[in-house]
Amino acid sequence: MSPSPAPPEPRPQDRVVLMNPGPVNVSEEVRAALTLPDLCHREPEALALMQRIRRKTTRVCGGDDRYAAVLLAGSGTTALEAAFSSVVPADGRVLVIDNGHYGERLARILSVHGIAVEHLTFGWGTPVDPAVVERSLAGDPSLTHVALVHHETSTGMLNPLREIGAVTARHGRSLAVDAISSLGAEEFDLVADGVDWCVGTANKCLEGFPGVSFVVGARERLAALETVPARTFSLDLHRHFVAQEHDGVPLFTLPLQVMAAFDTALDLALREGTQQRHARYTALAERLRDGLAERGLALRLPPEHRASSLTAFALPDGMTYEELHDGLKAEGFVVYSTQARGEREFRLSTMGHITGEDITRFLSAYDRVVTQYAGAAL
Repeated sequence: MSPSPAPPEPRPQDRVVLMNPGPVNVSEEVRAALTLPDLCHREPEALALMQRIRRKTTRVCGGDDRYAAVLLAGSGTTALEAAFSSVVPADGRVLVIDNGHYGERLARILSVHGIAVEHLTFGWGTPVDPAVVERSLAGDPSLTHVALVHHETSTGMLNPLREIGAVTARHGRSLAVDAISSLGAEEFDLVADGVDWCVGTANKCLEGFPGVSFVVGARERLAALETVPARTFSLDLHRHFVAQEHDGVPLFTLPLQVMAAFDTALDLALREGTQQRHARYTALAERLRDGLAERGLALRLPPEHRASSLTAFALPDGMTYEELHDGLKAEGFVVYSTQARGEREFRLSTMGHITGEDITRFLSAYDRVVTQYAGAAL
């Protein structure tokens, strides 16, 4: 007869640890900021809040006074669509670098808007080779833009941003980067990395809530978008820029309570600094990686290609993802499925306000769930 599993360890009341790659657990300071009183989005207090966040997001991206942020109501995908549908001229062509789900998604977003795409596919979890990107640009002068996902969260791979930025600049093209899952935790600098357009969101490594996203670019480039015919009404980046930069008002209603929380989250991110947050996330990720490797789980990527905030693991033998997910959720932990078709994997994130004690409790909970499943299967 199998021994009875150990009783669950007590956990802080009502605390659910989100180990999905956003939305994330937030600090109590950020949560408290949601209590911003009811406010009209065109009152001075709301306008000052918008401008503070614009300045801080620009700083997080490494931009100086030459750069500006445009805020949008919506997810990171909203900002991606605003950026790519707005910055590519009618005769433009985009080289999309694809080594995972989110690279594929960039190509789909561009195609929806009728923008010509050269789809450079490396394969899921395959490192991007800058030399191949260089050959593509050298061989096709009609390519005007390069699109790159910095942190490909479908696999946990960190792509070589600085190298791609150097290649793109060498060939005189424009680099647009999906930095949704990297900003705040991975080294990122608009100037040093040669990034022309940076897309980000509040609710991942910047540790805010969902509902506000942004695009950061040089003021000159944002102003020059006046000559690019609009492909959408509500996501026209130039119109948003003019309203926020010159008129000092949002083009449409922004989510003020979520923005108040994001303002606080940005203060915390700037105070901690990217290097320290990277180190914090990495230390937590290494505890997870070591703990689950000791329990026999394989990791998808070698260490040199892993981002600090997400890891893809093989599923335990004999268990489905649903069985693992539901067992861990009952213990207070939310894990994430794979997006890789046909793969027996799951993903764990260390984004957000997660502690070392959370990781210790997670490993104990994992052991209980696997033991209970094995016992039930006998």
